[in-house]
Amino acid sequence: MQQQSIGGVDIHYLSLCKRKLWLYKHGIQMENESDQVLQGSVLHESAYPRLEKREVLIDNEFKIDSIDGEFVREVKLSSRMRESDRLQMLFYLYQLQLRGVVKKGLISYTKERRTEEILLGPQEKLEIKAAIAEAYKVVEKQKPPGLKKLSYCKKCAYYSFCYAGEGDEDDA
Repeated sequence: MQQQSIGGVDIHYLSLCKRKLWLYKHGIQMENESDQVLQGSVLHESAYPRLEKREVLIDNEFKIDSIDGEFVREVKLSSRMRESDRLQMLFYLYQLQLRGVVKKGLISYTKERRTEEILLGPQEKLEIKAAIAEAYKVVEKQKPPGLKKLSYCKKCAYYSFCYAGEGDEDDA
């Protein structure tokens, strides 16, 4: 398999579930069936209407929700996946920095009406580099990681795929 590039959504998936990342990158995409994903799409359409630069595609490699002055902004429904959201933002900040653009990150949790600032320091740089390397390792595997029951599985777009008796439980 030819090596695919890793994007922000991939880093988000890596942090949530390595199996989900593998399935997604191997063309098994269930997001169109998901109410959660639909809700997120509607949110992106309606949140922060004053922002001019929205859904910004960078070098045909990754897309950020918006650029707002010195900030890259990601809009999320809630902070339930806070760590995955943070890693995704670190990915965007790191990729922009590699291109000579230094920004800060803002993750806006609309349901909770709060925003969290994310900065890319030396420690975060090491963390995101390690996550990118791990994502490549997961994607390059011949078979998906084993099924691992997680607290949010039932809300995942891949739930019916994973729990159709397709895999054994083990650590990914």
